[in-house]
Amino acid sequence: MARTRPSAKKPAAKKRPSGPAVKTSKGQKPRPQDLAIQPAPGKPILITDVALRDGHQSLLATRMRTEDMLPIAQKLDAVGYWSLEVWGGATFDTCLRFLKEDPWERLRALRAAMPNTKLQMLLRGQNLVGYRHYADDVLERFIERSAANGIDVFRIFDALNDVRNVDRAIREVKACGKHAEAAISYTVSPVHNVDRYVDMAKQLEDLGTDTLCIKDMAGLLAPLDAYHLVRRLKAAVKVPIHLHSHYTSGMASMSSLMAILGGLDMLDTAMSPLAGGTSHPATETLVASLRNTPYDTGLDLASFLPITEHFRDVRRKYRQFESDFTGVDAEILTSQIPGGMLSNLAAQLTEQNALDRMREVLDEVPRVRKDMGYPPLVTPTSQIVGTQATLNVLTGERYKVITTETKNYFLGLYGRAPGQVDRDIMARAIGDEEPIKTRPADRLEPELDAVKKDLPASAETVEDQLSFVLFPAIARDFFEAREKGELTPEPLETSSAKGPAVGGELHLAPAEFNVTVHGETYHVKVSGSGRKTDGRKPYYIRVNDKLEEVSLEPIEEVLAGVPEAPESGKGAKPKRPKPSKPGDVAPPMPGRVVKVLVAKDDRVKTGDPLLIIEAMKMESRVPAPVDGTVTAILVAEGDNVKTDETVIQLE
Repeated sequence: MARTRPSAKKPAAKKRPSGPAVKTSKGQKPRPQDLAIQPAPGKPILITDVALRDGHQSLLATRMRTEDMLPIAQKLDAVGYWSLEVWGGATFDTCLRFLKEDPWERLRALRAAMPNTKLQMLLRGQNLVGYRHYADDVLERFIERSAANGIDVFRIFDALNDVRNVDRAIREVKACGKHAEAAISYTVSPVHNVDRYVDMAKQLEDLGTDTLCIKDMAGLLAPLDAYHLVRRLKAAVKVPIHLHSHYTSGMASMSSLMAILGGLDMLDTAMSPLAGGTSHPATETLVASLRNTPYDTGLDLASFLPITEHFRDVRRKYRQFESDFTGVDAEILTSQIPGGMLSNLAAQLTEQNALDRMREVLDEVPRVRKDMGYPPLVTPTSQIVGTQATLNVLTGERYKVITTETKNYFLGLYGRAPGQVDRDIMARAIGDEEPIKTRPADRLEPELDAVKKDLPASAETVEDQLSFVLFPAIARDFFEAREKGELTPEPLETSSAKGPAVGGELHLAPAEFNVTVHGETYHVKVSGSGRKTDGRKPYYIRVNDKLEEVSLEPIEEVLAGVPEAPESGKGAKPKRPKPSKPGDVAPPMPGRVVKVLVAKDDRVKTGDPLLIIEAMKMESRVPAPVDGTVTAILVAEGDNVKTDETVIQLE
């Protein structure tokens, strides 16, 4: 059926009701009457459960498989939630990359299994479910297909709170006859205050949002601030207010209750086995807390019992992906670094044998954030800031290496920075180029038709085409494996009370011990293990406080006495040389080669992009360090690379 697209013409601004004003000027303390708590009139609170998306994304690295969702879907559907968040965010990427599932098939299966409850997704505005801005034709088609496959509610946010980046998505959702929920990315900084958030809420209501979400991704929203923010928003806009607050700082339950007293309409929670930590308040706890009050959700606590038991068992299945950052992380109240960003930084440093420098990186993140004008730390700005901070520390010089994404940020290609950026750093990043002033997507050419020439033959549907546009290298691998019937997800580690595997790590010897060789005593400590790559798994070991990396075969092969893979001969991968000449190109960070942009014998100039690598969910171009000719290309698309390897040689 043909759909009528809304006109680009904005609706006339609505007359705004006046409301209570909390003094928010810098340095000015609120008056006592501004702090008084006056509970809002009672009304049932609507609940969105996020266990099937943000719950396992926060706690289990987004690894929950569809096979563990469908058995409990019917009982979830019967609870009476306002909505269930089941899709979007990192789930799309993870399905293709790690789980070897088609995310579109997951959505269709969940829709069929839960016909009575609205299904909700997280959409990153013009970034959709990826990490860059996509052209409008991609955005329109992605939203249309998401709606057709089962999404009812689209929660739409922009990492910079740039309203221009959510405008088109809101209009497209409305054109599909679905529910648009625009979100404010909540953060705390010298340039963010209640007045700013209220102004943004008014703009989002004028764009036509059906509900408005406060997206507190780092758990920074304090209880009294939650009350006053909701109270001000309720006085300024007519649309219902929805709160999404992570538990990282330990304040989310208190803030949820205070937001309810301020007039909140809707609340995100997660079933208790997937609650707490960097996730959300527990559904059962909030429902019980509001029983027999004017805010009673009307949900039956007994209906949660089998669901709780199911997810308790499921969580054990994915223990190898448990975040190291569990419980309450009070440090986030000063660092403002979300839990997901912490785990990304830890993984990045571990790959470089530099996990012991985490403290330096955590100290550098706020400085980089200030340089960039205080962006909220949420995808993709959390990756941009985190990767740049990591490079600043590991290279020993701030901004010695500047990622492509950092440059694009200063060029305005992600949107308008919330505050004033550091002009010196910006000049260093973009040189003589001029930052753009328009909506970033206005400069993007249509992508869907252009990409057809690169589509694998096995990409047959519109959904396949969209997957390929969003994640070309990952989708190509997925399509090839699907065609061969080899869609095998990464293995889940099993445990045995009598076996050597404990918590997903190999314990063939004590974790800490002394070794004496030729009269010299060495103190050895196993500090952790990495993920298996090419059949081999790295273990990081400290010898006299120096971090080293060793590589062992998978546990089954070690115990069977199978020797390590040969360094040479048939099937062995050639070892890349260490950089030794000015023309030896090494990546600035470990990652995966997404695309090689040059060919042998090509002439390049200093700064020309040679290849694109992906690290920490971000794609960065590796530039030529000198003018020259490409004499050797030592990598192929899909290869993993490290910072001490030459990937391209120039003469």
